[in-house]
Amino acid sequence: MTRAELVQLIKDRRSYLCVGLDTDITKIPEHLKGKPDGVLEFNKAIIDATRDLCVSYKINTAFYEAQGVAGWQTMQDTVEYIGNGHFKIADAKRGDIGNTSDQYAKAFSRLYHLIRLQ
Repeated sequence: MTRAELVQLIKDRRSYLCVGLDTDITKIPEHLKGKPDGVLEFNKAIIDATRDLCVSYKINTAFYEAQGVAGWQTMQDTVEYIGNGHFKIADAKRGDIGNTSDQYAKAFSRLYHLIRLQ
């Protein structure tokens, strides 16, 4: 999403609302805990309930990374479910020195481009 598109979305929605998807697997509703991907189902419900109200979603990657490969898949599926109509933020902050932080940024940029190509 370009800056101009984001500004227009803010104007159209008359909102700056950003919805955080910091989904803690231990805190999702009980009825979702037994599902193959309860976190994704929970995220979809949040996205469906807020899609028309917000301009962006912020995914805190730590909650997904902590689940290993399955968590990365859930994160990718969540990003795809959000689609291109919202600004997406990877909350992937790392408390490290500059060159290492640059590598994290490159990794997420690459991940973003891979997802967009699918």
